[in-house]
Amino acid sequence: MNAASAAHLQRLVTTPDNAVKSLRYDARWLSQHPFDAGGRDWQCLTEALYFEARGESLRGQFAVAEVILNRVDSPRYPDSVCGVVNQTCQFSYTCDGLPETMHEARAKTQVGKVAGLMLEGAPRELTDGATHYHTVAVSPRWANAFPMTAQIGVHRFYRQPLQISMR
Repeated sequence: MNAASAAHLQRLVTTPDNAVKSLRYDARWLSQHPFDAGGRDWQCLTEALYFEARGESLRGQFAVAEVILNRVDSPRYPDSVCGVVNQTCQFSYTCDGLPETMHEARAKTQVGKVAGLMLEGAPRELTDGATHYHTVAVSPRWANAFPMTAQIGVHRFYRQPLQISMR
């Protein structure tokens, strides 16, 4: 507990006032929510979802957002969405040398809504606290050491094992 910042601990016990109480993973439900471009964290989460999960189902997009926000809440990672997303090559699109230009307006609108809802406090119920994911097309070394918590579409989700230090 000593390693966790006060901000991390506060986020774990505080529900935002405007939290999304019920969440449905269907296009009709999502279409009823506005596309509200937010601040820097919204932009970073929207870009991450666009480049990492725009081809996934809504469940898959929400699940990838959960991983990013679970990392934000963990003392092992930066304590902002942009910090997590831009951490050295943690997300493949940030290290591919290509510009981050979102050309598909419909996809951008959808992931922007997902990002907004997640930042408003939508429940994280898909990945059981996952902090990592990969597509089925790759097999990262760490995947054998981390417990898999879910598979949604072409993404597999994992929770980083607890580390107990002995002093």
